[in-house]
Amino acid sequence: MNAYITAARPKDVAVDVEDAMRRGCTSFTLRSVDHGGMLDLERLGAARYAAGVQAVVELEVPVPAQRR
Repeated sequence: MNAYITAARPKDVAVDVEDAMRRGCTSFTLRSVDHGGMLDLERLGAARYAAGVQAVVELEVPVPAQRR
C-alpha cells in the first residue's frame, strides 16, 4: 500500500508517515515542494527516518545528482 505525503514541514512529514504506517502502508511518495532542493531533501530524510529501513520512500520529482 502506498501513501502520498503532501506535508511541507519535515516534522509534519514524519507524523504523516508514522500515521500511514499504522494503517499498513509500506511505501511512501513525497510531493515535491522545492523542486528537489534542500527542503525536499530534508523532508525525504524525515520520512525515511520515520518509515525505517523496511519501507520504500521516494520523492515525486527525481533529484538531480550534484556535480563534484
